[in-house]
Amino acid sequence: MAERLALHGGTPVRTEPFPRWPVWGEEEEKALLEVLHSGQWGIGGEKTTQFEEAFARFQNARYGISVTNGTAALEIALRAAGVGPGDEVIIPPYTFVATATACLALGALPVFADIDPETYLLSPTAAEARITERTKAIIAVHIGGCPADMDAFPELARRHGLKLIEDAAQAHAAAWRGRRVGAIGDMGAFSFQSSKNLSAGEGGMILTDDAVLAERCWSIHNVGRVREGAWYQHETWGGNYRMTQWQAAILLAQMTRLEEQSARREENAQYLSQELTKLGLRPLARDPRVTQHAWHLFIFRYDPNLARGASREAFIKAMNAEGIPCSPGYVPLYATKAVREGTLDNLHWVGRDASEIERLHPSCPAAERACYEEAVWLPQYVLLGTRADMDSIVEAAAKVLRGLEPEAE
Repeated sequence: MAERLALHGGTPVRTEPFPRWPVWGEEEEKALLEVLHSGQWGIGGEKTTQFEEAFARFQNARYGISVTNGTAALEIALRAAGVGPGDEVIIPPYTFVATATACLALGALPVFADIDPETYLLSPTAAEARITERTKAIIAVHIGGCPADMDAFPELARRHGLKLIEDAAQAHAAAWRGRRVGAIGDMGAFSFQSSKNLSAGEGGMILTDDAVLAERCWSIHNVGRVREGAWYQHETWGGNYRMTQWQAAILLAQMTRLEEQSARREENAQYLSQELTKLGLRPLARDPRVTQHAWHLFIFRYDPNLARGASREAFIKAMNAEGIPCSPGYVPLYATKAVREGTLDNLHWVGRDASEIERLHPSCPAAERACYEEAVWLPQYVLLGTRADMDSIVEAAAKVLRGLEPEAE
């Protein structure tokens, strides 16, 4: 007889917490005190410039513009790329809502293309099939910290005269063919929100190798100013999207740990992939050209046949009861009220028929399977644990698969 699940009153596999997040220490305290005593907490401080230069260098980019958050980074990058009302931007439906709402904020229209069912990353083939004369840009999202196909997408953008923006919100330290992501496309947008692998609670960054785009982003993020202009000289329409010195100070301190943390996540993820595969659970495929995975998320695919037909939701509930912090992740963005209504509003605004939404938001079967049936997420901080912590995840999964029963009709 299978061991009684914690869900049904049995003893959980683990009760101790996984490693805390964020990790912090004397470095952060010292950096914050430096900002405090400098008296320069916003404009005029040196920490933002230092962080922009350090992070751009770390990610193999020429220019970095620090901003308030990852959503702002996407919106500014799109605006710098010339995206405006009525323009179409191709994105995957399997991503955080900001990938779509950044387009909507500019009056543009998100166009959904399906993901690769093996990687959950935007399919280059599906993306190309969605290109029209109104397409202005593609946003390739590095889901979970795994780079999208950064051979195919730059070539696709070049052939069709489109801007390529990398949504690298989850991809700190990730690399494609040995080059870190963020400036492989025209621009890349990063987030430093609370859960991210590099975090200051909030914050964002735009990276690029293009000097003209860098200046556009800098102007947009600094209320339309130009670097050599007068204080009240506003040349473009922008906003106040500036990062504070407090955030930059914390991020500079956090960067001292990023390489070591990334290596630990990689080691633990490789082991976990190997062991979960033995149970029949299927971690996402990894392209051999991905030379570094950021592992912001460890995503594996659940099959109800492994547990006598029990649903993914039942599996996740049982894993949580065993002390393992699993979640199901996203829903397709075209299924969210905010994105659908925002798209309809923008269609109306630019004088186009509401029926176009069916073309812009087609059903994407691979994304729907991921969202509603397959995907199980583990957060990045779990991967900062020990080998024994990884074994507890495997033990819990094996226990749940042995003991789970289908829900009663």
